Amino acid sequence: MKHGPIALIDRNMPVVAIATRDQWYEKMISQLQQARSRGGPVVVVATDGDETITEISDRILWVPKSYWMLSPVLTTISLQLLAYHIAVLRGCDVDQPRNLAKSVTVE
Repeated sequence: MKHGPIALIDRNMPVVAIATRDQWYEKMISQLQQARSRGGPVVVVATDGDETITEISDRILWVPKSYWMLSPVLTTISLQLLAYHIAVLRGCDVDQPRNLAKSVTVE
């Protein structure tokens, strides 16, 4: 978030973050507060029941509490569903993505 990326954040640039309860949690909270202070909408994938996240985010995708090494599996599922629903809202054909045939058939 330092330097370049943080300069892009404004009310039209959403920030999507993963802030589950792990060893990087406090650093992530700090980054989310910086994004929030610049007016950017904040969407967070967070551990179920986390009260701190509810105060600094606009939307939350809850994942169950788990061992920190399994957390990427749960967060990936949530982010994949988010990407799917955004694509549908944008009118993209999620069943026939661009360049699929080319990437599958070219050796």
